[in-house]
Amino acid sequence: MRMMRLLAGVALASLLGVGAAGAQTVLRSSDTHPDGYPTVEGVKYFGELVKERTGGRYEVEVYHSAQLGEEKDTIEQVRSGVIQLNRVSMAPFNGTVKETIVPALPYVFRDEEHMHKVMDGPIGEQIKAAFEPAGLVALAFYDAGSRSFYNSKKPIKTVADLAGMKFRVIQSDIFVDMTSALGANATPMPYGEVYSSIETGVIDGAENNFPSYDTARHVEVAKYYSLDQHTILPEVFVMNKMAFDALTPEDQELFRTAAKDSVGRQRELWTAMTENSRKKVEEAGAEINEVEKQGFIDAMKPVYDKHVKDDVLRKLVEDVRATQ
Repeated sequence: MRMMRLLAGVALASLLGVGAAGAQTVLRSSDTHPDGYPTVEGVKYFGELVKERTGGRYEVEVYHSAQLGEEKDTIEQVRSGVIQLNRVSMAPFNGTVKETIVPALPYVFRDEEHMHKVMDGPIGEQIKAAFEPAGLVALAFYDAGSRSFYNSKKPIKTVADLAGMKFRVIQSDIFVDMTSALGANATPMPYGEVYSSIETGVIDGAENNFPSYDTARHVEVAKYYSLDQHTILPEVFVMNKMAFDALTPEDQELFRTAAKDSVGRQRELWTAMTENSRKKVEEAGAEINEVEKQGFIDAMKPVYDKHVKDDVLRKLVEDVRATQ
């Protein structure tokens, strides 16, 4: 019996990353974005709060710039407990946590303020709870702004302009179907491969927010940025559920509160970075144009018909749209 308790303790220590001295628990967190990016800084701030509020019993090491792998890989790592924390887009979870389909739907949010009200309220709590059967605890939702198409060929002003063009999209069925509904060809691929794929003509462009367009230097190979703003997709900060359950109830509450407190910091940094990135890409030669947005919205009916296919999701969509 004593040996079994010892082995259980060793396994738990391994899961939580406890150092040899056992005095401090080190948690590893992954992010695909570069150092200084708002999501990276949001998780760093979370780590600072956790360290301060636990008197140094816990420390968070943030591995930025896809040091631990691209999002698809790190999702599996955090679910299995290889790493304890992860900041990722919600779109890759669409096949695992069905409730994440709703915030990933094109044009489901009217604007960023509407998204904040939804994700900060009961709907956000419902979506967080849905992560637990997947072996994860959703701690916070971070801003990722609105995503728009950009390409190396021409300005996109109407849906017809997208016909036949090839775009990299997130590895998500919704994004593939959205792009197809607009008459373009979707090519899911890891974020790190986008620059060279545009440069060599494998794809014509991609879709993302201004900070990603800027920091990944995609403006160098795709100068036409069209403000269709098809999604305002929040990102999620998750923790391995076994690691979370191993915390005391007091520490669980502390972790949740620290994550909630990190959201305000991340949003401030996001707003500032978005404004700065737009200015930088304009100075670098980006041609930014408005689109006839209603045509894009009208084209999304088959996407909703395909992906909003049960009462839970239909009710969530209704609740999102009703949120004022």
